[in-house]
Amino acid sequence: MLLHIDSSADTIADSVTRQLTETFARTHGTADHRHRDLSAEPVPPITPAYTTLGRRVEREGFVPPAKVPALIESAAEQREWDLTRPYLTELLAADTLLLGVPMYNFSIPASLKAWIDRVTFPGALTDPDTGESLLRDTRVVVVMARGGGYGPGTPREHFDFQTPYLRAYFGNLGVPPDHLHLIAAELTRVDVMPHLAGLESLAAASLARARATLTTLAVV
Repeated sequence: MLLHIDSSADTIADSVTRQLTETFARTHGTADHRHRDLSAEPVPPITPAYTTLGRRVEREGFVPPAKVPALIESAAEQREWDLTRPYLTELLAADTLLLGVPMYNFSIPASLKAWIDRVTFPGALTDPDTGESLLRDTRVVVVMARGGGYGPGTPREHFDFQTPYLRAYFGNLGVPPDHLHLIAAELTRVDVMPHLAGLESLAAASLARARATLTTLAVV
């Protein structure tokens, strides 16, 4: 199953990440394709009931999602689990996770962070028998877009908290390095930011490289 998640607040006409994830999904061509638009349907932020339930689950060790209901002690906790379980079910069913992630204020959109906070429920992504990650065979394709230039060697390289965060997050979840693909299109706002004037060819080349890489990954 292809789980396709967009987090851009822009429409597809203005969003580079939406255009690129659509290209990947169309090229991939699977009939089993689940699309979530985190801007149109935001993931509710976690609440104290979520964290209270999470701590109780942690005390029990690795508890599979099927056994979490037995540990619920309030209506608020039940509501949080009812909100969380569908996102977890989708993620665990996915062979490929496709994320569209624009850079907002040097990091990721709040809409995606809310999804991350909710699916990272204690123990839910770990095999209770072996302790191994349940995402160890999942391929993760992250499509990033940045209005300016943040690549290696650029003056703003150290402002990029998007790439290292996503690499650390999925690595910590047990996604192997060769299953994690981070593809960035740079200078995507070259047409609206006066200080980027003259960099149009670099922007076009970056976008073309990103599209070509995604097309290759989609047919593998």
